[in-house]
Amino acid sequence: MSEFNYNSWENIGHLREIAGRFIDCDEARSVASEVTPDDVDLSSVYASFEQLLGGGSGGFELPKGDALSGTSGLAGLFFPDEVPSVETPQGEEVALQTGAQTEFAKSHNSPYESLRDQPITYNGRETFDVQAIRKDFPILHQKVHGKDLIWFDNAATTQKPRQVIDAISHYYEHDNSNIHRASHTLAARSTDGYEGARDKVAKFINAPSSENIIFVRGTTEGINLVTQTYGRKFINPGDEIIVSTLDHHANIVPWQQLAKERNAHLKVIPINDRGEVILEEYERLLTPRTKIVSFSQVNNTFGTISPAKTMIDMAKRYGARVLLDGAQSIAHSPVDVQELDVDFFVFSGHKIYAPTGIGVVYGKKELLDIIPHWQGGGNMIKDVSFEETTFNEAPAKFEAGTPNVADAIGLGAALDYVSRVGIHRIAEYEHYLTEYARTELGKIDGIKLLGNPRDRVSVVSFVVPGISSPEVGKLLDGEGIALRAGHHCAQPALRRLGVETSVRPSFAFYNTTAEIDRLVEAVKKIVSERQ
Repeated sequence: MSEFNYNSWENIGHLREIAGRFIDCDEARSVASEVTPDDVDLSSVYASFEQLLGGGSGGFELPKGDALSGTSGLAGLFFPDEVPSVETPQGEEVALQTGAQTEFAKSHNSPYESLRDQPITYNGRETFDVQAIRKDFPILHQKVHGKDLIWFDNAATTQKPRQVIDAISHYYEHDNSNIHRASHTLAARSTDGYEGARDKVAKFINAPSSENIIFVRGTTEGINLVTQTYGRKFINPGDEIIVSTLDHHANIVPWQQLAKERNAHLKVIPINDRGEVILEEYERLLTPRTKIVSFSQVNNTFGTISPAKTMIDMAKRYGARVLLDGAQSIAHSPVDVQELDVDFFVFSGHKIYAPTGIGVVYGKKELLDIIPHWQGGGNMIKDVSFEETTFNEAPAKFEAGTPNVADAIGLGAALDYVSRVGIHRIAEYEHYLTEYARTELGKIDGIKLLGNPRDRVSVVSFVVPGISSPEVGKLLDGEGIALRAGHHCAQPALRRLGVETSVRPSFAFYNTTAEIDRLVEAVKKIVSERQ
């Protein structure tokens, strides 16, 4: 079935006719009469009317088609295809190529406006069976302190589905061997499993080739690999490195150390009170001396989604390379490294339902070919003599020694699992959970929500004045609720909003609104008992 075209003149007229049944206001009708197909995403409007009419009763029948979901637009949430544009008072349409995007979005529509303004409604049974998914995660089915476990610490690490656990067990029970340099059957199986996982990663992030994929222990090691290879080769005295206030310590400390070592300058992108990057200030930081910009795609404290494509394009205009930290985005949104045109992309497997101890560095081939190896040892060499060593090609030259074969296979199984569920469906559902949690927690007198980014996912941070965050975390643990309470390795971001620590529930696709309701009631209890 072809997708229904909501934004057509015919359906604008349809909408006006229906609106007359609900709006008794001449001014409102006048505004509605001026609406054009380019002004609004009518799929969400139709979904709202469906809700008002109780699912199509009252003589109003919604258009039928594949696109009717009310949240289908979330597929494009993270990487808009085009730079937003605006019509000037003179009627000229111009692209917003600079930090003016942020300022403009304060009073005009952004690419995500329709998502921010949608009612919180979701029919999970039609497109997403969370109860079926929960059955795949054995750890969720236990009691802690006599209460059903609620795992709201997903930004720290995700739980593992049975399919991942079984893949690792099968490897150790049937295939365990070192890889590459052996002629026996188990070595061949292990090599196939390890390299097959590399192929799966390349496909998942749309890398040109598996040769762009380097296995490391995680995001932290991946960033350190880039600082110690690209950084030491190309960063010279007086050069500039740019990071963000929103970054995890893992994307601050390695660059800070490199800047001191190379006598370079470390510059920091500021954020506003909502917890968003100020693009205008970012553009001011960029100069011809900027060698690399490194920032997180999603912040781990406020859930801020950075305008990654815009920021990458801005850096490219100054000839800078870009590293994108995908630790908090990889499990929540589609990632396309070619569309982003990013030079390096890093993430940890344990953030996307895979084991700990395995992660990925994606690098453009032209960079991987010219930057030096990092560690020395077996596998990364072609030939060794006492006089000289010649090194392997990428990615092998960055993977010295026996690799983490089992967990690479586990990562491949995790990506298979996520792909079967559908990353777009996951994005829709988790967006709904996040907005539901913010709404319900925001109703509690006696707590303060931190940040309010307009584009966000999967994280809510709050403080309870008069009670330390670790104490709140301990009290919630007594209710069977596991979440993070501390500084989250993001002290600069928290300090910018005036606090040292926060309580941070973070969500995944196996969480439910019923679990959020339990969290809300537990927080209410903590607040009331301290008043």
